[in-house]
Amino acid sequence: MKNIKFLIIGILFGIVLSKSEVVSWYRIYEMFKFQSFHMYGIIGSAVLIGIVLTRLFKRGVIKNYLGEKIDITPKEKGNIRTIVGGIIFGLGWALVGACTGPIFVLLGQGAISAVVIIFGALLGAFVYGLASEKLPK
Repeated sequence: MKNIKFLIIGILFGIVLSKSEVVSWYRIYEMFKFQSFHMYGIIGSAVLIGIVLTRLFKRGVIKNYLGEKIDITPKEKGNIRTIVGGIIFGLGWALVGACTGPIFVLLGQGAISAVVIIFGALLGAFVYGLASEKLPK
């Protein structure tokens, strides 16, 4: 029961994703056809918030739920892995019509077909785990 706050935050986040139509296949379709700013605005907002929060983490202003400083380990530069990973992620997103986070929102809305997407996402994570040592750094 001590982690109930995280469940509540997750539920609220799911409601926000649903109400902002991030889980809408049509909104994703519009984005990939460059017909609407809706999704780009949401993604851009998330990137800006992520940049600000990361800076605050690094300065020690924001701490984890135990009150400890959050340590962010710098990653090695890797343009190839970023481009290849982005292409694979984008293709999966375009083919399925759902990003990883909103999959669970779709399931919560009653879209039973989201189970297939969740299975595919888990399978992809498993395959990545097996192949991660052989992938370019």
